Amino acid sequence: MKEAETAGKKFEQLIKILDTLRGEHGCPWDKEQDEKSISNYFLEEVYEALDAITSKDAKTLAEELGDVLMEVVFLARIYKEKREFTITDVLEGINQKMIRRHPHVFGEKLIRTSKRVLDEWQRQKKEEKERQSLLDGISDSSPSLLAAFHIGLSVSSYGFDWKQPQQALQKVKEEVSELERALEEKKEEEVFRELGDIFFSMVNVSRLLGINPEIALRGTNKKFIKRFKFIEERLKERGRELGQATLEEMDEIWEEAKEKIR
Repeated sequence: MKEAETAGKKFEQLIKILDTLRGEHGCPWDKEQDEKSISNYFLEEVYEALDAITSKDAKTLAEELGDVLMEVVFLARIYKEKREFTITDVLEGINQKMIRRHPHVFGEKLIRTSKRVLDEWQRQKKEEKERQSLLDGISDSSPSLLAAFHIGLSVSSYGFDWKQPQQALQKVKEEVSELERALEEKKEEEVFRELGDIFFSMVNVSRLLGINPEIALRGTNKKFIKRFKFIEERLKERGRELGQATLEEMDEIWEEAKEKIR
């Protein structure tokens, strides 16, 4: 309880800091910001926090979570000025939602398994949002890989899914064959569709393996960047630049990079 009280005081201090920054004698930059500009910083901070999680850097994660929290308070302050809601409304809303959606903890409903918990969560979410479809809540703003991941999670909770990742992987192979056929026949529209189907199918494989595809791909992107920088460094050591190197030379260095950078 002491930790909660201390955290509450620190949170109150953060609110006051944002009030001051947006106030009459506050910071010119902070006062110029609106919900659109802050949404960009908000997304950036979330991804930086995600990077800290995947790199298992607890110290950096603590800092990045603070940045995320600051952006939340900043946005709430902006909407308070618009007289639409306050940070108190935000906290009240999430507190009530967490209690309401855990009737097996805060109420008397008996739910024994994680799957049943997720089913109950999805059921309540659909009712609360008055959605006609289970998939109405998929955000258009989400990265496509992440959206596909959540689509699969949602429908799988009602049994519309493969039983094993190997079955989903077989679907990927089928989609690859269809892409190859579309390429051979030079059907551009089908190539476009089949490529999307491959991505979607790979997301299902990832989900069934318990891996978030967005996080997995971010890891691969970082690995590729490190390996390519290694190529650049090796070429410089040889007194050469990228434009002067042959593909064979870069492939040779790439194989060396693969051994050093996992």
